[in-house]
Amino acid sequence: MTSSSHSSDSQRSGVATTQVSFVCQRCCQPLKLDQSFSSLDSQTLTDLTAPLVAGTGSSGKATPLLQSTDSSEPFDVNKDDGVSRKVIAPARLSSHDSGQDFTLLGETASSRMESLSHRLKVSSHLFDIMSGQSDIDHPLCEECTDSLLDQLDQQLKITEDECKHYRESLERLTEAEESGEGSEDVERELLKLKEEEAAMVQQLELIERERKETQEEKRMQLKELEELKEEEENYWQEYNEYKRQLLELQEDQRSVDNQLRYTQTQLERLKKTNVFNATFHIWHNGHFGTINGFRLGRLPSVPVEWSEINAAWGQTVLLLHSLAQKMNFTFQRFRLVPYGNHSHLESLTDKSKQLPLHGSGGFRFFWDTKFDHAMVAFLDCLQQLEEEVERGDSSFCLPYKMANGKLEDTSTGQTYSIKIQFNSEEQWTKALKFMLTNLKWALAWVSSQFNK
Repeated sequence: MTSSSHSSDSQRSGVATTQVSFVCQRCCQPLKLDQSFSSLDSQTLTDLTAPLVAGTGSSGKATPLLQSTDSSEPFDVNKDDGVSRKVIAPARLSSHDSGQDFTLLGETASSRMESLSHRLKVSSHLFDIMSGQSDIDHPLCEECTDSLLDQLDQQLKITEDECKHYRESLERLTEAEESGEGSEDVERELLKLKEEEAAMVQQLELIERERKETQEEKRMQLKELEELKEEEENYWQEYNEYKRQLLELQEDQRSVDNQLRYTQTQLERLKKTNVFNATFHIWHNGHFGTINGFRLGRLPSVPVEWSEINAAWGQTVLLLHSLAQKMNFTFQRFRLVPYGNHSHLESLTDKSKQLPLHGSGGFRFFWDTKFDHAMVAFLDCLQQLEEEVERGDSSFCLPYKMANGKLEDTSTGQTYSIKIQFNSEEQWTKALKFMLTNLKWALAWVSSQFNK
């Protein structure tokens, strides 16, 4: 219980008074007690405390918890009865009123309350008694009291309805017992209820078994679900791995396809490429016939090195030897031996006789007949290849006629010897150029047959 006190000087009576305020136990709002609490006589106090009794004694009479101050058992504010008390000291008064604590207004039937402290203790004790006999803490304000009364009215109505139903049921039961009727019905109904109970118990047991079976099935389903989840995870892992491999294989396939297309393109280009033309390029450089860039011949104004002439003869021998092998043709009387810038011919009648197709220049070289015999033998081999081609293709004809080491220009009828001795360098160079031209025509015919 909460209370507060303050003091003030009364302007009307000139007497110092102390007012005590209580707080509502529900909303904590300050309360102003009724004026009747300022002056309580014993009769009023007895009426207030009469319903609040602790119990009955051996005489059967109720013993009041609070009595008036002039009775044989006066009210003791310090009694240890389980009620909490809070003593509020009076406020300090002014110096001219120090001899008088406070003044109580009103007279009681037996005696006057002597101090404000006594009145405060009586009010607090009254509220404590009321709070101790119920679940409600006092004091309460008017609004909280109205709300509480409404709740109690609702509970009272519910309780009255329940009592009414109990009373009606009790009356029906009493009537049935007095008349003796309905006992058999009750027994039949009881038996029926027992049968229903037994059926319900059986049904409950059945449901319980079904529940256990369902739980077991659920557990198995959950286990199967976990296995399926694990299988699904493994499946997706394998799927991703296969997908990665598929992408790699597709990438490899595209790479192989690109390589195949490139290879096919290269193959088509190579098919259209003449191997002999690409390997042996015969052309001219002024008065000189050339093979793979090497000049074959010599002029006084252009003294070609003999190393270049020897290299040109080596390429020429290799070309004629390759054409003969491509045609599967074997020369008579001579055998070509391509050996770079030291190529030569071998006589088939005399194995020890070699005809070199390379020279070194000098005075003695020009009087050496082996180089001239080698060039004449080479021209003879070229003439044999021409005759072999004409036997298979009568329309084939070389632009320059060859016979006995000489080449004839059909347009002018002039002949040119392939020998160096007793010949000028200009005519020798022109004869070599005509020989390379005939060799180029033979190369073109063999390439055409090869392409077919």
